[in-house]
Amino acid sequence: MARQKHSHPLNWRPTAISRRAFLQGASLLAGGLTFGNLPLFAAGAPPTFEEISPAASGVQWVHTAGKSSERFLPETSGAGCAFLDYDNDGWMDLYLINSGKCDFWTPPQPIRNALYRNNRDGTFTDVTEKAGVAGYGYGMGVAVGDYDGDGFPDIYITSYGRNILYHNNGNGTFTDVTDKAGVALPGWSSSAVWFDYDNDGRLDLFVCGFVEFNKTLSCGVDKDNVHHYCIPRIFKPLRSTLFHNNGDGTFTDVSKETGIAEHLCKAWGVVATDINNDGRMDLFVSNDTVANLLLVNRGGRFEDIGLSSDVAYSADGRARSGMGVDSADYDEDGWMDIFLANIDEEVFSLYHNNHDETFEDVATPAGIGMATRWMSGWGLKFFDYDNDGDLDLILSNGFPDDLVDELSQQVTYKEPLLLFRHEGKTFKNVSAQSGPVFSKTFAARGLALGDFNNDGAVDVLISNNDAPPILLRNNVGSQNHWLGVRLIGKKCNADAVGARITWQAGDLKRSRMKVGGGSFLSAHDPRVVLGIGKRAKIDWLEVKWPLPSGAVERFTDLPLDRYITIVEGTGKWK
Repeated sequence: MARQKHSHPLNWRPTAISRRAFLQGASLLAGGLTFGNLPLFAAGAPPTFEEISPAASGVQWVHTAGKSSERFLPETSGAGCAFLDYDNDGWMDLYLINSGKCDFWTPPQPIRNALYRNNRDGTFTDVTEKAGVAGYGYGMGVAVGDYDGDGFPDIYITSYGRNILYHNNGNGTFTDVTDKAGVALPGWSSSAVWFDYDNDGRLDLFVCGFVEFNKTLSCGVDKDNVHHYCIPRIFKPLRSTLFHNNGDGTFTDVSKETGIAEHLCKAWGVVATDINNDGRMDLFVSNDTVANLLLVNRGGRFEDIGLSSDVAYSADGRARSGMGVDSADYDEDGWMDIFLANIDEEVFSLYHNNHDETFEDVATPAGIGMATRWMSGWGLKFFDYDNDGDLDLILSNGFPDDLVDELSQQVTYKEPLLLFRHEGKTFKNVSAQSGPVFSKTFAARGLALGDFNNDGAVDVLISNNDAPPILLRNNVGSQNHWLGVRLIGKKCNADAVGARITWQAGDLKRSRMKVGGGSFLSAHDPRVVLGIGKRAKIDWLEVKWPLPSGAVERFTDLPLDRYITIVEGTGKWK
């Protein structure tokens, strides 16, 4: 989280018109949201994304960071969130990560994570204690995956302290199997991702290591001896870890033999994707103040090509503060691209795949660069929010230092969400037209996507640092036709991470890859929603399953506006 000159307590520069002033100028009136006398969206129309209150949803939970006057770095860094169907009833439930007892702060009362069961009526019920997933330690992130292939999603929690693996018992409860599985991994872990790196049909686990946090190291102290949340340059980097799934409920650390251990990191985000179309899953890892990693899977061993592929540093050769990440083929050319969020003034990056293991940063010509110049981005994801067939992008933001408002006219601690609509070769910032929630500001961190009301319009869950989460209902996606697809692997990994879905509806032909992870500290609805706009039917759909099978199955006579399940090798949907 590299702080630039304007936000340092001893060296900042004011500007004539601040972003804070703009946000204060936008007001919600009875006639709709306006800026000055200009309407931003029509009165009476439901907003694109509607914020669901805790009273309406039943999600009465607040993240507690345990902030101290010393401003220890973990306090401002979390936490994550997840959509998952823990009870396999076809409805997305919620999991929220909290902080807790750690070696620098003792809370006045027990603090726990939260699992909320979906009541199928737009509300949720807290089932944390019954399910046995309250957690412990200073929570950071969550990764969800069916690592043992029993049909029920399991939960891996990263922490500052000690990580946890909860095995889903299939009866509404979980068992802590961390020690048996061998994945405790003490220290400071951030994001994690389930994916099958060796194509043996089992989900393996990659865990981002951040830094060797030392509370005795003082940093970010101004002339008045006031502490600030600091740049992590003073801390030593860590190695990230790759665990191989042994197929018997245990894992083996294979970081050394796969080349992962060769790279010291200050890793925040990770996404598993296939950047060269060779059928092997690669990893893009965002790092803070050190070079980003693009770990290409060469068949059991990973080669970092971040430098040669032009994704390690900024265009002028600087290590930036990489945080949120995602990967998708946003321009439908058959090759997976990468998105990276950084801190303010560093500009976010949209890396277009050149088809030769190099990338070009097109964020500025695509319309995203300048819109994010003063932002600090954490959770983010590509998704087709309006189901027109094109991938859009949502970003959650917030500056890490909660005292920056006193020092800068340009940057604020709490920042607005951003929504970009994909239009041709560019992305249009449609935040101001997408609902009152986009006129608010948040200390946002994790972001997860999931359709909690099963209407085909993908909703959004955002975790806020030291504040309640935000649940956003999508009101526009169901206005177009769609098909939701749940993939279940049999020869390949159970979650079908790495599968490619291609479909055609009249003049529209699209393809999606099911990546592993993405965003920041968060996990997503495993189903894939395919939008086709106003077209009346899907002509055909193909699934290319990940290795070891690599089989391709084609389906016709498909329904619309509902979810289906496809099990590998059956040739049928249900």
